[in-house]
Amino acid sequence: MAATPPPIETEALIIGAGPAGLFLAFQLGLQEVACHLVDVLPEPGGQCAALYPDKPIYDLPGLPVCSGRELAERLLQQLRPFNPPLHLGQLVSSVQRQPDGRWLVRSNGQNNGPNNIQAWLAPTVFIAAGVGAFVPRKETLPELEPFEHRTPAQVCYHDLPPEAALATAKHIVVHGGDAAAVELALELAQESAQHATHSRITLLHRSERLQIEPPLQAALDRALAAQTLQLVLGQPVGLVCGADADPAGAALQALLLDTPGGGQATLPCDLLLPRLGLSPKLGPLADWGLALQRKLLPVDSATMATAEPGLYAVGDINHYPGKRKLIVCAFHEATLAAFAAAAQLRPGQRQLLQYTTTSPRLQQLLGVGGVGGR
Repeated sequence: MAATPPPIETEALIIGAGPAGLFLAFQLGLQEVACHLVDVLPEPGGQCAALYPDKPIYDLPGLPVCSGRELAERLLQQLRPFNPPLHLGQLVSSVQRQPDGRWLVRSNGQNNGPNNIQAWLAPTVFIAAGVGAFVPRKETLPELEPFEHRTPAQVCYHDLPPEAALATAKHIVVHGGDAAAVELALELAQESAQHATHSRITLLHRSERLQIEPPLQAALDRALAAQTLQLVLGQPVGLVCGADADPAGAALQALLLDTPGGGQATLPCDLLLPRLGLSPKLGPLADWGLALQRKLLPVDSATMATAEPGLYAVGDINHYPGKRKLIVCAFHEATLAAFAAAAQLRPGQRQLLQYTTTSPRLQQLLGVGGVGGR
């Protein structure tokens, strides 16, 4: 087993890389507070990017219409001058105060394996976890869980296995019916055709009704017609396993399916990639020992501070009188939290309200120049 790496020390740690967390990192940058961000998802953007990347948002200041994906891209572009480290695919498992007053935050990684464990040590921690960690919806077959932890894994909910393992898989099944599932299946089918890996790529869904837009449906139809990809209808209800040299046990060979109309079928599968959507769960957050009220963290509306010194909460996870669960409100909360944290970290330093239009210091931090007025 690999040794646990020492904690990463930083002034601030943001748990959650959604819109609130990304804008908070920007505001901390303007306060010259170094931060890291950690998120369970494999890409930044949180709920907006994961659940409705292509749906329009109409209530952002100055942007009459903006998709969830575009919002994440714009926030990342805005954040680029500060370039804070992003730790993605990391599920935070514990938040503990240390004797010196700092917070030790531990993550088990997305696969909960020993090689994915990471820890951070920071005097300020910001929970920007929305309504909880967005985790993949699991297959209903508990028998599949051991195959997540094989080396290489035969069931992967987030990332793909190593390239070498992917190239040797003969029967790759992508399970799901939304855009993420179809896009992944098409990508794998194209790579298989280009590199002549002879892998059989299957898109598995319970029915022919897929939750995708017409352009993606057209691309899927072309792949099906070209026979680079097959669509199988059914729901996994069992497994077929065979002997394997791996000491961990027998390998996954096939899925047993219940098919529409009451039939049954066997689908060859030595690599299963479930893409069944995401669901928000408080998960370990509920076990962190924090004073949750109705699954929310009460905060001071002036600072977004919780009852625990050095611990702040912004976005949908917090609550205070007059709270509104809107993205624009989360941006306001992130600004107040950043100012409060800067005051906590530098108690003897006077805080000046400066504007990016006129402040040479802020413009230098942003790497821009110009003359403005206010």
